[in-house]
Amino acid sequence: MRTSKTVKKLRAGKTVRMCALGHFIPGFIRHAADKGFDCIWLDLEHRAMASREVQMLLAYCHLADIDCMVRSPTREKTKLYRYLEDGASGLLIPLVTTAQEARELVQCVKFPPLGDRGLDGAGLDSDFILQGGAEFPESANRETFLVVQIESPEAVENADEIAAVDGIDGMFIGPADLGLRIKHAGPGAPTMEEATARVAQAAANHGKAWGQPVFSPEHMQSLHTQGARILNNGGDFHSFMQMMENSSRQFDEICGEE
Repeated sequence: MRTSKTVKKLRAGKTVRMCALGHFIPGFIRHAADKGFDCIWLDLEHRAMASREVQMLLAYCHLADIDCMVRSPTREKTKLYRYLEDGASGLLIPLVTTAQEARELVQCVKFPPLGDRGLDGAGLDSDFILQGGAEFPESANRETFLVVQIESPEAVENADEIAAVDGIDGMFIGPADLGLRIKHAGPGAPTMEEATARVAQAAANHGKAWGQPVFSPEHMQSLHTQGARILNNGGDFHSFMQMMENSSRQFDEICGEE
């Protein structure tokens, strides 16, 4: 079974270098791997892709030797572990609020004794049975990761209990959703800074990783200083916007407004 770069980095206490992909762009994967990224965050929560497109992108990730963390649009058990069978190195689950939800997710995506994932052993993750065998479930548990998103004041309140769940590898703050819910939570809700600090402390208490998207070099420095080890910096959507802005500015500078 392929060794996960993300898992290796996390176990060594190092920072995972991640970028986001939300469209079917195979070349993006190869370039991300070439530039030293460890993992691609494939967003299926907010972007629509056919299952065959997802399978193809996961295969491209294997060819480029880069991890893929799928943000799943579902919590259906068989669909979750099918992403792993198709080659995902990890899963990112949105809007997890309680430790009970976290335990249920572990049951879905980890083999016994950690969870209750169904065994096939004939997918891309086991090289279509060529690297399967009796040791495959143990290898799959070791080389795949499960990250839950902290996106509500309730999830922040329960962060320590969530981090304590065996089989949860990390917590990932969703700043947009968390900020929106904090805004409408009323008096007593934590600030974003307080929420971040609480998640960071919960992760440290239980030896788990945490992180979130990065918005600037200064923001990355701040998160890194607080111990964040799962950091997403850039992606296809951001690259499109930046490229269009630069190209339009060049037209203005050279051709003027026409």
